[in-house]
Amino acid sequence: MSRHVAELKSQQPPPGSPRSAKSPQRRSALRSVLVPTEHGGWGLTLEPVLLGLLVAPSWSGVGLGLAAAVLFLARTPFKILLVDLHRHRRLPRTRFAAGAVGCYAALLAGCLAVPLLQAPATTWLPLVLIAPMVGTELWYDMRSRGRRLIPELAGAVGIAGVAAMIVLAGGQPTGIALACWALLSARALTSITNVRDLVQGLHGRRRQPAVVWAGDISALTIAAVVAAFEPAALMGAIAVAALIVVQRLLRLRPTPRAVILGLTQTAFGLVVVVAAAVGMVQA
Repeated sequence: MSRHVAELKSQQPPPGSPRSAKSPQRRSALRSVLVPTEHGGWGLTLEPVLLGLLVAPSWSGVGLGLAAAVLFLARTPFKILLVDLHRHRRLPRTRFAAGAVGCYAALLAGCLAVPLLQAPATTWLPLVLIAPMVGTELWYDMRSRGRRLIPELAGAVGIAGVAAMIVLAGGQPTGIALACWALLSARALTSITNVRDLVQGLHGRRRQPAVVWAGDISALTIAAVVAAFEPAALMGAIAVAALIVVQRLLRLRPTPRAVILGLTQTAFGLVVVVAAAVGMVQA
């Protein structure tokens, strides 16, 4: 990968040239390949890891959690690679992205070593549902449409399945694992539709309250069904319902800056995770 870094650097003007003062452009080029732009994705990735480890801690679960973090980091260069290949172009960033993906693949293999050796076979069953969801997100990414609602929801619900894998790796029943997945999926449905609508308003675009209502109703329905079938998920379901109510109340106030929205959603996600974990551990 160092060779690709050197290629990117070699394209910059030499010191003393009129453009040499624009060295931040070089750093931003590297940053665009390596650093995820979806800041909210950190929370949506780490929430299932945290919930899974709180409900069923294990070394296999730690490995799966680290693997989820690596996959999140790898998505940015992999998306760039997919876009460039789809458009039949080879740029310096394409080669650098390919090198980054290779490095992340090696890290991923290391993270999965313990789960592959120690985790029960049922740990991998959620992948049957996770794979098509992540595949849908990548399909949109390849066409530079990853910020649309469908890929965002598919990716969030898919990554929430990591919680189920970690819980199964820790030896907990399938019902608990599916409940964790469902609660985090409900949290994602209501939060993503709500935040997208608020950001649309901040940018002066047309709001879509019907989509927000659909997200809230879907989340509330999922939470109610999960609580009915798995009593241990009751506290988590209540937390999801409370989240919906709080978000509705906050919509009555002026919309804050995007960074404030992000921090608020991070706090909301943590509350849902802690409530769900406490309910399941005490059950």
